[in-house]
Amino acid sequence: MPVLETRRLTKQFGGLVAVNGVDYAIEPGELRSIIGPNGAGKTTFFNMIAGDLRPTSGQVIFKGEDITQLSSFERSHRGIGRTYQITNVFPMLSVLENVRIAAQSRRHSWNMLSHHRTLRDIMGKAEAVLRQVRLYDKADELAANLSHGEQRNLEIGIALATEPQLLCLDEPTAGMSATETHETMALVRAIAPNLTILIVEHDMQVVMELAHRITVLHYGEVLAEGTPAEIQQNPRVLEVYLKT
Repeated sequence: MPVLETRRLTKQFGGLVAVNGVDYAIEPGELRSIIGPNGAGKTTFFNMIAGDLRPTSGQVIFKGEDITQLSSFERSHRGIGRTYQITNVFPMLSVLENVRIAAQSRRHSWNMLSHHRTLRDIMGKAEAVLRQVRLYDKADELAANLSHGEQRNLEIGIALATEPQLLCLDEPTAGMSATETHETMALVRAIAPNLTILIVEHDMQVVMELAHRITVLHYGEVLAEGTPAEIQQNPRVLEVYLKT
């Protein structure tokens, strides 16, 4: 069973069809990427998966369950984590507090008898996530004081703290220096073995080096799908996307 599947997913904005009947499936453990030129519909498609946009028609299926009408909050609780194009952290909280709040959102029971044990568990989870994203040594720093690349990686940490089964990364290297980009790529590789990951990314080097399979959207429809090598050699992609 695919972790995520879309069936004839469509989104219209007035007379504009941004996504047109897309069938898509991600298998467990895959690291998938969606690419396409500006206006291809990739961000709209991504936002319908995450629950930030409701489709005009079609379905989003997560682990066999129709989640088309669920909010982004409800999808998060079912196991879909996401990051955003624009960094989305609490700048005036510490790095540790940013991740702790996300970890605590997954603990439904809370009473005085279990308070201390539960808090220790949450703090332990938050510290483990900070080690994963290589920010443990900056746990007490205000998030506002981190570099742009560190803030982006903190956002990945916040998503990881919600214990996702599918992690959706929206332009994870946007605005980064070359060094920061390589560090984030290394981070994604490090967390990938235990997750299913979907990336929307404009940096072709990042896509080609990270993704197991790539889907190319064009005018809201699937133009091509395949391995990085297959996409690089696909005549339709070269003509329409790479403009060669």
